Amino acid sequence: MKKAKPIKFKQKRKRWYRGLKRIIKIRYKEPQFIFLGDKPTTNAIILSNHVGTDAPMSLEIYAPFHLRMWGTHEMNSGLRKMYRYQSRVYYHEKKGWNLHLARLFCLLASPLTNLFYKGLRLISTYQDLRLKKTIKESLAAFKDGDNIVIFPEVSDEGYLDELKGFHGGFCILAEIAYKHGIDTYLYASYFKINEKVYVFDKPILYSDLKKIAPTRIEMARYLVNKCNALGKLDLN
Repeated sequence: MKKAKPIKFKQKRKRWYRGLKRIIKIRYKEPQFIFLGDKPTTNAIILSNHVGTDAPMSLEIYAPFHLRMWGTHEMNSGLRKMYRYQSRVYYHEKKGWNLHLARLFCLLASPLTNLFYKGLRLISTYQDLRLKKTIKESLAAFKDGDNIVIFPEVSDEGYLDELKGFHGGFCILAEIAYKHGIDTYLYASYFKINEKVYVFDKPILYSDLKKIAPTRIEMARYLVNKCNALGKLDLN
């Protein structure tokens, strides 16, 4: 009697999008996932370094758990806004490209990225009162059994190997979820791009984190330190 093949994990995405991801796998190779504690199941908040597109794409294509990602609303608001954001902010300011080269490259890259983001089910983030929409959609994702992935690093100097700090938006989500009866697990994680390894620290409950780090600033500092420690971890 033949053994049944294990069911391969799939994100909750549309069929056409899964087909697109099979093509994108050519560019993004599968990393090794290492969990120093339990693997995320549901209702967790996962914090990670960004490493350009490599960390988000590696998670979207290969992560063995359900997820929805936070991302700036410019990447989720149509082709024109995406082009402006990608060319000036992402490639020029964060990755250090020449602005004219970035604009030329994004004539091709932005339409493809726009198509990809339509299937990603990205949760748009804002720096004003519209953040309420972000929180509302995130709570709905929790109720649907998803985990939320956030890339909160302070990146005004670009994407660095050692992160300068974390923005505190994830603290707002965790606190509001807690008030709605969801005590989320928070994971610090780090994508070691050269080794193609994604490391996840032991999770900590939000209620326990509040005892260690009572303020948003302290929470952000505590977790960015955890993230940087993972980046320096010797896995040999």
